[in-house]
Order: sequence, then structure tokens, then C-alpha cells
Amino acid sequence: MSKPRNIALWAVQVLLFVTFVGTAVWKLVTPVEQLAARMPWMANTQLLYVTALFDALGGVGVLLPTLTRIKPKLAALAAVGLITLQLAAVVFHFSRGEGANTPFNFFLIALAAFVAWGRR
Repeated sequence: MSKPRNIALWAVQVLLFVTFVGTAVWKLVTPVEQLAARMPWMANTQLLYVTALFDALGGVGVLLPTLTRIKPKLAALAAVGLITLQLAAVVFHFSRGEGANTPFNFFLIALAAFVAWGRR
């Protein structure tokens, strides 16, 4: 693997880790009332906590295997999981008429696809 591509993969993996783990922490520590005021679907605490769990697992999974060099190919599988999670979020938002809220989801899909491809 070329050095620039490896550096880019590391940078994207760290970015995905920070984004997804940070989002999970935000969902868990911010009062539900505040979250629901910004995004009404977050009033459903079961959905909120399940998505926080998947965010955290995906964020850790996309970085930790490569970082520890223990089963590094699992990072590619975690990236596929993040793609799946974001595709589900896109479908969810479109089903609620919130299509305008999805560009960042598509950006995350592209980043995770790069990691899935690069770490396969």
C-alpha cells in the first residue's frame, strides 16, 4: 500500500472514530428533552440509545483493529456496518420527509466506503 493512501486511511479512520463515538457520547449525556427539541425522533429513547450503541461500536470498530493490529481486517467490516447504519438513517429521514437532513449521512457513507475498500 502506498504511504499517502495509508495516511489518508488513518486520517479517515480517526475522523470516523471521533464522529461516531462523539455522537454516541452526545446522545447519552445530553438530556433527552434537549435532543428531542432539535430532532423529534430522539424523544423515542429506545431508538436513541440503540443508535448511540451502534454509533459507539462502529466508531471503535473502524479504528481499534487497525490500531492494535489485532484482526485489522475487522476495520473494513466495521466500515461496512457504518455504511449500513448511515443508509438506514437516510431511509429513516426520507420516510419522515427530512431528506434535507441527509447530506452529512452521504458524506459519512463515502468516508466509510473508502475505509472498507482500503482496509479490505
